[in-house]
Amino acid sequence: MTEANRKIVEFIRDEWVIPVNNNSKFAVDHNIDEKTVRRIRDDENYQIALLTIMRICHARNMTLASFFEMVRI
Repeated sequence: MTEANRKIVEFIRDEWVIPVNNNSKFAVDHNIDEKTVRRIRDDENYQIALLTIMRICHARNMTLASFFEMVRI
């Protein structure tokens, strides 16, 4: 389970958070707290919540299934 969590967090961080390079903008655009974005970016032990994943997917107009397919989980 921990391995899957790391894959999810690293995917979101590498593919979507880092390219934006603005934690506040990413947070507002994805309806999540800026503190959560900082955790995704910097906290190696962050356990991402399903609600956070759902909000990010909703903001990107994608289903959870397509997200998990992209992450390969």
